[in-house]
Amino acid sequence: MTTQDPLPPAGNTESTSGRSALDRFFEITQRGSTVKREIIGGLTTFATMSYIVVLNPLMIGTAPDKNGELLGIHPVASVTALLAAVLTIMMGIIGRVPFALATGLGLNAIVAFSVASKMSWAEAMGLVVIEGLIITVLVLTGFRTAVFRAIPAELKAAIAAGIGLFIALIGFVDAGFVRGTGAASGPPVQLGSDTSLHGWPTVVFVFGLLLTGILVARKVRGGILIGIVVSTVLAVIVDKIAKPGAAFVDGKPNPDGWRLNVPALPDPLFKGPDLHLVGNISFTAFANVGVVTALLLVFTLVLTDFFDVMGTTVGLAKQAGLATKDGNDMPRLGRVLFVDGVAAVGGGITNASSATTYVESSSGIGDGARTGLASVVTGVLFLGALLLTPLVSLVPSEAAAPALVIVGAMMIAQVRDIDFKDLGVAIPAFLTMVMMPFTYSITDGIGAGFVSWVVIRAAQGKARQIHPLMWAVSAAFLLYFGINVVKAVTGIS
Repeated sequence: MTTQDPLPPAGNTESTSGRSALDRFFEITQRGSTVKREIIGGLTTFATMSYIVVLNPLMIGTAPDKNGELLGIHPVASVTALLAAVLTIMMGIIGRVPFALATGLGLNAIVAFSVASKMSWAEAMGLVVIEGLIITVLVLTGFRTAVFRAIPAELKAAIAAGIGLFIALIGFVDAGFVRGTGAASGPPVQLGSDTSLHGWPTVVFVFGLLLTGILVARKVRGGILIGIVVSTVLAVIVDKIAKPGAAFVDGKPNPDGWRLNVPALPDPLFKGPDLHLVGNISFTAFANVGVVTALLLVFTLVLTDFFDVMGTTVGLAKQAGLATKDGNDMPRLGRVLFVDGVAAVGGGITNASSATTYVESSSGIGDGARTGLASVVTGVLFLGALLLTPLVSLVPSEAAAPALVIVGAMMIAQVRDIDFKDLGVAIPAFLTMVMMPFTYSITDGIGAGFVSWVVIRAAQGKARQIHPLMWAVSAAFLLYFGINVVKAVTGIS
């Protein structure tokens, strides 16, 4: 079964006799999968996104709040693993889809550098809880589902393809294959550190990319996971022999070093979790920073979370063959979006920052995952990471990044559903796809697509064909993109 195999047609009357309770609950056979494929898919997703247990602590655990207080690396690593475990298992059981959840990258940056810089960490996480409650209410009222269904099929295809480009870029950047130049003039990015490739970590990435590509092209089950495991073993050997070191040593850049984690066995292997941050929240931000400022911060979090997840859900559902032919629905959509709303609340309560559905779930889907059993497997592995937080850092980004590039190649195939002969469709679709990698934001890509779709289709005399929610959401995106203008006009900092 390929990544684009559809579900059996509606009304499938295949007998359930002889199938296990596990099979019936997760609809494993019905979705054309097997328990083995789901386990492999769950392992692959964990291997691809486990970096968040390392990266999130570096992002928010080391960022001071307004008072100069830090959350700390180990406590944040513990709550990050706990949050990912609980939410991913919830998604597997309630949503029954192979989508994993963890602290959202981008969202955690907003919380760390735009929210906590104006208040205490407890107050910042209080706003995250409020954001999550708003998202949950929007799900329960049916608004979030209605917006999902109001998006034109062509834009849904563009969102999926754009996410493919986006995660491929993430893979190239995480591996150091593509790097920023930092130059005021000239190209903003380049190949390697000096327009050429060198360093043992790059060798590991290229090896992993070619190996994974070969395995996937030959339709080897578990090919993505095999690629990650073999590349990690190679990385450990390379690090032992060549000792390239970390990308930064004593604050100085080492272009030939490992980009995120050094693939060496940590000492100690086991370390008990520190969960004292759970429940450390406050709702006094409105009194301390002002109602308008707090509301604008909540609005930014809500809009970013709302459409980041919307885009990811669209892309993953289409890749897994769970979406209907018109792309307007999928099994248990309301439940899937509900769990994601709860994820934001949980992120605030645990102090791990707002959690969301992870686009890296596409790697597990690429390895055959089609049901919530894969999510349960991923969640259980995150539970294990609570005790093995140091060991999670064994997989370097150079070994995991090839999976993102290969999956990106799989997802770009969605462009076949876009009518490029109609420029009223092609231009918004194109902007959606390219703005995601160019701005490093799924939300910005969706916003560009929505606004341009409404404006261009209206200019073509097709205003009546535009769903009212598309008008409303596009107006919200205009406010989102112009938030700094609003702040300047109102004098809000």
